[in-house]
Amino acid sequence: MKKLKLLTEDFKVRRLDRVEVHSLLGYLPSTGTLVEGSSPPEIFVGRYGYPKVYVGPLIPPIRGNTEHLGMSELWFGKGLKEIVAMRLQLLRGKKRLKVTEVDGRYARELQESILSRESVDMEARLRHPPRGAMLSEVHQPFGPSALLEELRVEPGRSDSRLERAYYDRDARATEAMVELYERGVPVSKIQQGLSAGLLGVGRNRRFVPTRWSITAVDDTLSRYLLEEVRTYPEINEYRLYYGEYLKNRWSVIMFPERWSYESIEVWFPGTLLEEMALAGDYEPFEGRWSYASMGGCYYAGRLAVAEKLREERRQATVLILREAHPGYLPVGVWNVRETVRHVLRSDPLKCDELRECLQHVERRMLTPLDVWVENSVILRRHLIQASLQDYLK
Repeated sequence: MKKLKLLTEDFKVRRLDRVEVHSLLGYLPSTGTLVEGSSPPEIFVGRYGYPKVYVGPLIPPIRGNTEHLGMSELWFGKGLKEIVAMRLQLLRGKKRLKVTEVDGRYARELQESILSRESVDMEARLRHPPRGAMLSEVHQPFGPSALLEELRVEPGRSDSRLERAYYDRDARATEAMVELYERGVPVSKIQQGLSAGLLGVGRNRRFVPTRWSITAVDDTLSRYLLEEVRTYPEINEYRLYYGEYLKNRWSVIMFPERWSYESIEVWFPGTLLEEMALAGDYEPFEGRWSYASMGGCYYAGRLAVAEKLREERRQATVLILREAHPGYLPVGVWNVRETVRHVLRSDPLKCDELRECLQHVERRMLTPLDVWVENSVILRRHLIQASLQDYLK
């Protein structure tokens, strides 16, 4: 097979125009310039033009409990079209702000909405009817957007856990994220809190682009868990976990060794691309400090793996292999986090040798084994060691 094109996270964002949205869903509600509804609650903070970016709420034109529209932990098991249709109901109002403008009236209204335990009633008057939509492998999809002229928010009772972090203006953002996680706050809500400028030392608080906040939370929490995981004994066997979801195939291999981690993705034509492409990154026992070239998917998978190992009080070398097949539409890195979490809850195939695991991978996934090996630090290292051992016998 010819060498695959290198895939970076910038290839995995797709903007949709109204024609594409209609073709995807068959119908998209038309709201004109007045949007009334209940936000999950959720906001979106853009990154273009940083440090002056577009910030605003996501509001569906429906009232009631809409928490399920914004909480990715509830989505696993839903179909691809259902997820996209659900998310494209969320209309985005936006204003351009400096990321440091977290103390103004508009900013406080958004922050109060994110603190709420329940869906938040909102009324938004827009400068023009909302246009466009976005699908991304980094953040969740959302529907059309427009500039805000006026916003009214009716926040409800606050989540005491988020409220405590908000009023602790001496705690660093990393400390607040960990405390919220240990108190059982869902990862998606921690990401929203960071993005809305709720966390961190008071004078340093700011809006964080949604794309960055998602990765920052996955990265921070997995680093925290891995500090503990590295102290545990190694697993005793090779394990292969396998799963399929949303036109993706996943193989997670655990090796009976101390911690190291690698994630590799192959995207087939008919996803976002016209030809096959590959992305992958690796870290040794000590971890990595440079940003992973494949983007947020790397950190989302690492968090799911770290949670599993901490639960078992074990450590291992872990390799995630993913294929995105024709017909897949990007829906955000939550797909990686929640799918790997789900896959790791299944019973693994336990093997005495790596070779046996790889034979099963070869039967279940379409990418030739030599492509995985050629692009994997972990597989090359193990196969070279195995060859040397055979030679020395």
